[in-house]
Amino acid sequence: MNADFGLAHLWSQGDIVTKGTAILLLAMSLASWMVIIVKALDLRRYMRQSRKIESFWHAADFADGLSKLGTDPSNPFRVLALEGREAQAHHNAQPQLHDSLDASEWLTRTLRNSIDESTARLQSGLAVLASVGSTAPFVGLFGTVWGIYHALLAISAAGQASIDKVAGPIGEALIMTALGLAVAIPAVLGYNALVRGNKGVLQKLNRFAHDLHAYLVTGARVTAGSPSRVVPMKKGA
Repeated sequence: MNADFGLAHLWSQGDIVTKGTAILLLAMSLASWMVIIVKALDLRRYMRQSRKIESFWHAADFADGLSKLGTDPSNPFRVLALEGREAQAHHNAQPQLHDSLDASEWLTRTLRNSIDESTARLQSGLAVLASVGSTAPFVGLFGTVWGIYHALLAISAAGQASIDKVAGPIGEALIMTALGLAVAIPAVLGYNALVRGNKGVLQKLNRFAHDLHAYLVTGARVTAGSPSRVVPMKKGA
């Protein structure tokens, strides 16, 4: 490519619309990569925390099990266990409107609300990736169309329409489409990967909630085998 043409030349010769489009694409790229990195680190932490679930069930009592889950207040598994324990104690202690529900229904409602809150936290930021992935190609295409339009106007004003005069400006304009794709593709791939990772964490949360419900209602954890097989654990404070 001629040294007089390229991305730097496009920026220096571009008008406010061209520069604004490039800045918008840059901002979209930074936002998507920030979401991807932050959410990927969160997923890695949640998967590490999920491996402590079996240690929880091998604890001597509930309090010891909580300690084995760690002290991270954002740990969804610890939050789920705490919510379940508090719901059980609250239902048994105070006669209120929710007493019309039996203990099993009350615990189910509480555990489901906790999982819903964890789901909302897991899915936060994914809308950014979905928006970037779906709009970035069109933003780049708009920059290309605008660049071609102004390149053709400049060529027409100069009265020179030879291929060497046309190829450079048109090629520069097409860079905007490439930039749009470069922004959109990582956002789409990151979105799909994060959705798949979130699904794995939520499956573990739902399984843990099922075991917690069985334990808090019956005093024993139902195992993956026969429903009659339970693993007892003391209900320590």
